[in-house]
Amino acid sequence: MLERYLEKTEFDSLDDFQRNFKIKVPEHFNFAYDVVDRWAEEQPDKPALLWTNEAGEERQFSFREMKEYSDRTASFFQSLGIGRGDMVMLILKRRYQFWFSILALHKLGAVAIPATHLLMPKDIVYRCNAAKIKAIVAVGDEVVTGNIEKALPKCPTVRRVISTGPIVPEGWEDFNKGIAEAPEFRRPALKNRNEDLSLLYFTSGTTGEPKMVAHDFLYPLGHIITGKYWHNLDENSLHLTLADTGWGKAVWGKLYGQWFSGANVFVYDFDKFKPKELLNMFQKYHITSFCAPPTVYRFLILEDVRSYDLSALRYCTTAGEAMNPSVFEKWEELTGLSIHEAFGQTETTLTIGTFPWMTPKPGSMGIPSPGYHIDLLNDAGESCKPGEQGQIVIYTEPDRPLGLFREYLYDPELTKAAHRNGVYYTGDMATRDEDGYFRFVGRADDVIKSSGYRIGPFEVENALMSHEAVVECAITGVPDPIRGQLVKATIVLSEAYKEKAGDELVKELQNYVKHQTAPYKYPRVIEFVDELPKTISGKIRRVDIRKKVS
Repeated sequence: MLERYLEKTEFDSLDDFQRNFKIKVPEHFNFAYDVVDRWAEEQPDKPALLWTNEAGEERQFSFREMKEYSDRTASFFQSLGIGRGDMVMLILKRRYQFWFSILALHKLGAVAIPATHLLMPKDIVYRCNAAKIKAIVAVGDEVVTGNIEKALPKCPTVRRVISTGPIVPEGWEDFNKGIAEAPEFRRPALKNRNEDLSLLYFTSGTTGEPKMVAHDFLYPLGHIITGKYWHNLDENSLHLTLADTGWGKAVWGKLYGQWFSGANVFVYDFDKFKPKELLNMFQKYHITSFCAPPTVYRFLILEDVRSYDLSALRYCTTAGEAMNPSVFEKWEELTGLSIHEAFGQTETTLTIGTFPWMTPKPGSMGIPSPGYHIDLLNDAGESCKPGEQGQIVIYTEPDRPLGLFREYLYDPELTKAAHRNGVYYTGDMATRDEDGYFRFVGRADDVIKSSGYRIGPFEVENALMSHEAVVECAITGVPDPIRGQLVKATIVLSEAYKEKAGDELVKELQNYVKHQTAPYKYPRVIEFVDELPKTISGKIRRVDIRKKVS
């Protein structure tokens, strides 16, 4: 499969990879037809998706079945009036109907809008009206359908609501019945253009209302690197990325790059994360490749990992937030496996990564991905020297990277502010060492300027997180008439330390940070809280912490 899209698929070294990786872009590319249906034609019985849930139910889908079910779903959607350019929101948790639906929408030339089941009615109303959503496909549970029902009176563009069951409210379409009775699918005569929109994500909204990130039909091609050269997958891999289908991480790790590589995607359908149950999945199904955010690894290393048979596991990756070196080292000690970190955004594919030919550096995201021309720029717009903080930027001229978003939908001013003069400004800060390895510092708005120093939140959080008293923390700046800003730590304490919250513990933590990193970075203000404000995707909203101060 990859031979159709790459001039060269196997590389001898990192240098070979950087110099010679190149994607061949076909006309009218459509992932559903050109990859999934092609696998179904050439290797129909090849495993594509292995799904299981907390109740122990299990289904292994082949590529032939993925083609058949996505065809049936596309035909069903056609009967409901869904077609080219229509906006369809998918709220499907980890149900296998998500894969049927997103492939069907690709086949129709419609726009898929994956969304989390955690959306409240006001969130649904905002998304429906902002994107002019025509239909919603949702898992049929009481909470999800209930929230959608409450939102619908304020969503005039929504014409169809579809439930995958078990609950199918009155007035809703029955997804399972619909695809069972669907007539033979007829591919639309008009092919999609590469630049047509196929996927829309709402960002998590760490600083304001979520932005609408629009991707075209070429976006999946950008994820060839994700699956083949970051997750290090092949046709014998069973890969698990731990992500709800409502987040961008799902198509990063549970769809595009994995099926380009011919891997079998493992889906564990659960409602509440339980580290022991996840370790049981590794042991029972012999998962070979794993990707999860650092938070998941933090929970896993607290378990008796060595008591589980993880002998099939060959490769581990992480993204979504920066990883604490202490977690990296403990996982390596317990499993013998390094964790290969990477960086990307909802707006991009994998832009910086730790690839198979590299030795991972704890706390480093890696080096720029082939196809992305990346630099760090300081406040003067100059390329940063080693060790200097700067904003990660992506050059889009003369060649626009495959996988970079088209626009913030319906918001040309916001698009222009982020992407101007042939440069996309990511808004993320990093440093780069002499070897070219990048380390995440924080969002540009989050960097603290104190007494002439620039202090990244993550480096202070990193120090605090290695203290046994700290479960979670967020570093922000608070105004100060002398220093400009002071470093403030908002901390969630472990159960063992909650009764010790007070001046003595404050001093202990301050002194601890002074010995873990440069002394000027220690938090002069510390607040203990029961929980941190977060987005629905679990990212810390530092803007709310700053507002509380002001």
